Amino acid sequence: MRTFKEFTLICEALYDTDRPSDVQLKVGKIGAERKKSAPERRRMKAVGGGKMVPAKEYKARKDIGKQRQASTRVQQPTKERGSAKLDPRAAQRKAAMERRAARGKQPTKSKDLEKQASQMLTKKKKQTVDPNYKPQKASGLSRDERRKVKRAGQRLVKDIQKGRERPRSTYEPGMSIAMRGK
Repeated sequence: MRTFKEFTLICEALYDTDRPSDVQLKVGKIGAERKKSAPERRRMKAVGGGKMVPAKEYKARKDIGKQRQASTRVQQPTKERGSAKLDPRAAQRKAAMERRAARGKQPTKSKDLEKQASQMLTKKKKQTVDPNYKPQKASGLSRDERRKVKRAGQRLVKDIQKGRERPRSTYEPGMSIAMRGK
């Protein structure tokens, strides 16, 4: 059996504060750094010329590590507590008024109401994705390049409709040489 002194020595050895911890914490952050490195990131951005690069990483929030008041985070009540409840008589009165208002609007048949009710109660089917669906590949063009290509096509269609004859080079958007070869 161990004495109290031996037990305290063991506890001190286990919880030594001078020893560096496994997880290095930054000011205001809890836990290890969870940001993904550039190869791990999936969001991509077109830089033009058919090239794609990982998108920029998000900036850290300015208020990291600061306490925020509950009044700024939680919606505060606008009415006094318990005001949402109606007493039974007021609830009956309100329901009767709603029935009268609904009756005055339009005469509805009971069968129509039954159909509506059964339609509301039917369990909605979860939409399934076609197993052969392939997502569209990224073009690799930047926003400006996509706009140039689109406008060149619109000019071509307009000229065809008007019957104008122009050389092909007038419709080729001025982009990098790498894209013209594709």
